Amino acid sequence: MNLIFENLKKAIELNFIKDNRYMLIVDGLKNTLVITLFAVILGTLIGLILALIRVTYDNNKKATGIFKIIISILNFIANIYITIIRGTPAVIQLMFFYFCIFTSRDANGVFVAIVAFGINSGAYLAEIFRGGINSIDKGQMEAGRSLGLSYIQTMIFIIIPQAIKVVVPSLLNEFIALIKETSIAGYVAVQDLTRGGDIIRSRTYDAWTPLIAVAIIYLILTYALSLVSKNIEARFKKQER
Repeated sequence: MNLIFENLKKAIELNFIKDNRYMLIVDGLKNTLVITLFAVILGTLIGLILALIRVTYDNNKKATGIFKIIISILNFIANIYITIIRGTPAVIQLMFFYFCIFTSRDANGVFVAIVAFGINSGAYLAEIFRGGINSIDKGQMEAGRSLGLSYIQTMIFIIIPQAIKVVVPSLLNEFIALIKETSIAGYVAVQDLTRGGDIIRSRTYDAWTPLIAVAIIYLILTYALSLVSKNIEARFKKQER
């Protein structure tokens, strides 16, 4: 037992204490959280806009004139976007943005990762929001219109607030998934949490300790968010009673 603790102590000193290598993990964790947070914000905005376009198209199929043309074009673009993003690997999208869109050598990898993951997340969140909006009783829309509100006003002030309440657990699950998905950011030279552990491995030639440490940190983050998600979901259920 003493031998095990002695070896563990040596491994920790070699991988994290010596040369302040633990800072690689700390800095990587910061980048992971920054990328995840801003990607979720961007993805939420994109997803909400796409969901509104698709729901508006579905609810106004009998419309005519210029409105029909505009919403049909927007719906077509939204469908193409969602199909392409959901049908291609996130790592390919990330590399495409870094090497093809932001081709400058001075491109900020964290910024590119935020954009790539935000656009990727937006395609999935669009379907989550659309499902949430469609789950709201159609009588809510009719009630809003009968009060003199326009279609857009009814959506903003009546439908969307109720839909967000429905999709909050799914949003948190997307946040959890995105945290793990950002582990591929190292493909474009971003020192995220996974990359930080890999750099330590390359310097100490010890794969076990840094990779297990990284895995434990991811586990703690995702588990904590899972608890938050369950707590919020439980509160919503209590409010509905």
